[in-house]
Amino acid sequence: MAGLRLGPLLRYADGSCATVWVETSGPCTAEVRCADGSRGTARTFRIAGHHYALVPVGGLTPGTATEYEVLLDGASVWPPADSRFPPSVIATPTDDDGMRVAFGSCRWAAPPAGGKDSVGPDALDTLSARVAADPERARPDVLLLLGDQVYADEVSDATRHWLAGRRDLDRPPGDQIADYEEYTRLYYESWLDPEVRWLLSTVPSCMIFDDHDVIDDWNTSAAWLADMRATDWWQERLLSGLMSYWVYQQLGNLSPDELAADPLYAAVRETPDGTDALRAFAARADSDPASVRWSYRRDFGRTRLLMVDSRAARVLDEDRRTMLDPGEAAWLREQILEGRGDSDSDSDSAYDHLLIGTSLPWLLPHLVHDVEAWNAAMCGGERGERWARRGEWIRRGADLEHWAAFPSSFDALGDLIAEAGTGPGAPATVSVLSGDVHHAYVAEPSWAGRAPDARVAQLTCSPVHNSVPLSIRLGFRFGWSAPARALGRRIARHGRCAPPAVSWRRTGGPWFGNQIMTLTLRGRSARLRLEQARASRDGTNALRTITDRELA
Repeated sequence: MAGLRLGPLLRYADGSCATVWVETSGPCTAEVRCADGSRGTARTFRIAGHHYALVPVGGLTPGTATEYEVLLDGASVWPPADSRFPPSVIATPTDDDGMRVAFGSCRWAAPPAGGKDSVGPDALDTLSARVAADPERARPDVLLLLGDQVYADEVSDATRHWLAGRRDLDRPPGDQIADYEEYTRLYYESWLDPEVRWLLSTVPSCMIFDDHDVIDDWNTSAAWLADMRATDWWQERLLSGLMSYWVYQQLGNLSPDELAADPLYAAVRETPDGTDALRAFAARADSDPASVRWSYRRDFGRTRLLMVDSRAARVLDEDRRTMLDPGEAAWLREQILEGRGDSDSDSDSAYDHLLIGTSLPWLLPHLVHDVEAWNAAMCGGERGERWARRGEWIRRGADLEHWAAFPSSFDALGDLIAEAGTGPGAPATVSVLSGDVHHAYVAEPSWAGRAPDARVAQLTCSPVHNSVPLSIRLGFRFGWSAPARALGRRIARHGRCAPPAVSWRRTGGPWFGNQIMTLTLRGRSARLRLEQARASRDGTNALRTITDRELA
């Protein structure tokens, strides 16, 4: 009899349907059965010796929350008989309820050694404990995980020991992840955490990758990619990373209608073993990134979310370097502007709030922005071949590959945001949600000669659970300062960099710690709260509010 290896994860949910993801120990029929009588079933599919199902659940009633159980071939496997958590539920909020969107990134999931967590309390664990302790209290309606859900290049001691039992760690890639089976180990380590497992079973989630899901600095430059492709281990690592991302993260991002129209999903379900079909898909994504779209859109009532791939969709040629390839950029524009009203009435707007999820911040500390723009000019040959070589070395060593390192894309995103936030049908807020940089802050842009009708903000929250060395704290604090801004201008002049099309100011932060942000959206109002996980003297952890403010 098949058992439940991982999950359930409640992924997609709207007013009438949901999807629940599971990994099982063998082939079977997975069923989700709800207390209100709604249900769904799906046969498992097989990838690289592992069995998965994404169960669509229909017939849900808007504005309700119903408990559910998971059955495999008719036998109940969730919730566990000895569970210390409340029952998992599928909630279907209505537009009138508003939305609570929690988000963050960078969760290193290594279990603490000897009961002591070396990087401090996990913000997701702590959030889960709070929700479980008071199930009637307002909880997130959706959880956005903005990259680095797993760390393929920074494994725990336990995983390193497990890797040593299956291959020689003296051979590349050493104690990093090498293949699909090893990726499954990372997801088990992360999602079998009891608190996180329960939280993901009862709060819908949307995910997007960042570099550590594959490797640090993934797709930094064309020269970086050429060096990686010259190794004898990179191809397997990349294909396994993309395959596992599709199975464990991307599938659940899609709606039931999108899944029904997805030829790859049909292919892996229609064959006894979908490994070859998925591997061919990953190989195509590697050889022709423009042929695959990892970005996606979700509409939550009057809130539109666009999760943007800012890793695999890059154009890396120095003479036409962009964060998004032309097709991806056109898709983003189309999704943002679709349904915009033609009158001055708020009711004619397509949405009240626009959320742009991109793992990498659009607006950075000014010194960091100027250094990245300067570096892009150096690598592009603005000061000659010698500076270009130095620039590439600096780019890799200092991780200079955010939106600022793609100046034309930085300006294009700013223009698109200004257009989306201006005129008839403009939303009340446009928020760029990001992580990556191991601190949290709020920055607000302005445009010369025009002011969008929407309130626009860069909201950055990182890490959920990771270390924040003193050097990072000092560097980012200085990076936001007035002297750093003056230094940045001098560096940009050396690179002959054009001024960015938008200016911005920090209006909150920087804040350091394991943390999570929540946007509460109701009508055309928006409120932001940042909470940090803190350990108390009695050994329990709690979320402490650091800032709570109105955005609109």
